Amino acid sequence: MPVVFPGMIFIKPVSTITVRPVSGLIDPGYRRGFLLTRYTGRFWLSYNYKFNNHKICLIFENMNPTKTVMRILKYFIICFFLSHCNTDNYSNISSLDREPVIEPDYSGVTIPWNIAPMNFIIREDGDFFKVRVKSSNGLTIEMNSKSGIVRIPKKSWRKILSANRGGKIEIYVISEDNEGKFIRFNPFYINISNESVDPYLCYRLLYPGYEFWRELKIEQRSTESFRKKSVVENQLLNDNCINCHSFSRNDPDKLLLHVRGSVGGTYFFDGKDLIRRDLQAGEMTANAVYPSWHPSGNYVAFSSNKTVQSFHMRPEKNIDVYDLYSSLVVYDTRSNEISFCGMKDSLYMETFPYWSPDGNLLYYCRTDQVGENFDIKNVKYDLVRKSFNQESGTFGNTEIVFNAREIGKSISFPTVSPDGQYLIFTLQDYGTFPIWNREADLYLMDLKNLKADKMSLNSNETESYHSWSSNGKWIVFSSKRGDGLTARPYIAFFDSPDSVGKPFVLPQKDPAIYARMEKTFNRPEFVKGQIKTGPRDFARASKKESVKALWANNRK
Repeated sequence: MPVVFPGMIFIKPVSTITVRPVSGLIDPGYRRGFLLTRYTGRFWLSYNYKFNNHKICLIFENMNPTKTVMRILKYFIICFFLSHCNTDNYSNISSLDREPVIEPDYSGVTIPWNIAPMNFIIREDGDFFKVRVKSSNGLTIEMNSKSGIVRIPKKSWRKILSANRGGKIEIYVISEDNEGKFIRFNPFYINISNESVDPYLCYRLLYPGYEFWRELKIEQRSTESFRKKSVVENQLLNDNCINCHSFSRNDPDKLLLHVRGSVGGTYFFDGKDLIRRDLQAGEMTANAVYPSWHPSGNYVAFSSNKTVQSFHMRPEKNIDVYDLYSSLVVYDTRSNEISFCGMKDSLYMETFPYWSPDGNLLYYCRTDQVGENFDIKNVKYDLVRKSFNQESGTFGNTEIVFNAREIGKSISFPTVSPDGQYLIFTLQDYGTFPIWNREADLYLMDLKNLKADKMSLNSNETESYHSWSSNGKWIVFSSKRGDGLTARPYIAFFDSPDSVGKPFVLPQKDPAIYARMEKTFNRPEFVKGQIKTGPRDFARASKKESVKALWANNRK
């Protein structure tokens, strides 16, 4: 046992090491750290630490307490910085010519300079790990971990990213076992973009089943930190299904979402008021479902869908979701009028509308109207578009943009980049609900020549819903690449078709949360600010009578 004298105070203990006794004050086996000792009427400030494998004890004698406190603090600070000297020169160390295995995989990714700390888990053998984040301008962050879980201090992370925009950081990992043997791994790199990402991400969080909707909510999460907040929770809405949240140009003050069941309707939020509207009117045979805001904010295009499910005995795929009929409608937010997007065409089913950034074109998916007896595997959607006159609110002719049926495929979820140059869609074997199709991948189309190619960010599992950041430099999409069952939000840098970054999963405060989290992330959307409404606002709005839309089918 170490010798402890009366009046001895031990401050800030760290890891246990063996030190040599100095002047009889410190006994072998005492723990590394600061020691303030009163002995023979005098005060002693000592510090035990390990430098380049040498055991050292610093003693500052004759510390009369009547002297200035600043003198003690001065020595304290000196000792603190001494403790952070280079400790890489271990005598019993070997090197492995590979990077450490980490989870999530952040090696080689490109990140926005304002992203939250990229906490991770070291999946290597070891009883202790030393981690150093190093930048080209000399800034470093050093951390120790016994569990292998690495949590990066937020302030240090923000400082090192801000100072290295357009550069990269190196992350070094050294493991130690209980016999004092060290292993040094090759560093892995993270590229830091000059481009920021929108400060919030909004998504639907639910269990991946299809029988019921318990604990279903739409949540907003800061991309710059780990703060999150519920926007709406179905437990306050009679446990009804909530879906299809949508923003006008990533604006948190122009939000809508749909609620089914007893408090059903489309809820519109304008930054101040939250109003429940009933958009099913006139000749519509189903409610308005999948939305897209016109960039002016004056119109919202919807598809009106009658959707059903089929269940199978196949273990590889036991469910199909599909439409029996669907059509496009457009809602005028100023006049509260809704109508078909042109003349209703009973020959086709239309779904998933998306406006071009200039508001002059409406993209959507289209297939032939199914009959009474049909095989879902033969239902394949093409990508089409039609022109729109913003002054008169009328539509022009329809043209095919990508004929997926010619290659035996089907399209869903078209989204256009903010600059109008590119379009991303999901391509699967059939139907228009890719979340249940493992083969679903993301494709990028150049709208100048209408050429589409498979994106490098895909995996062997489902890639489905996707959206663009407001500056067009980041893509967020749902992917089941982790376990094949639950979707997670992945973010990828985008500069051009030839410059797409390796995707990374949304960082979490606890990097182990994805492994034990049963819920799935659905429909991720970047938002330019915090959404200033919450679950109780929706609960109050649900108790008010809905505003009925007017039917005005005069848009040809």
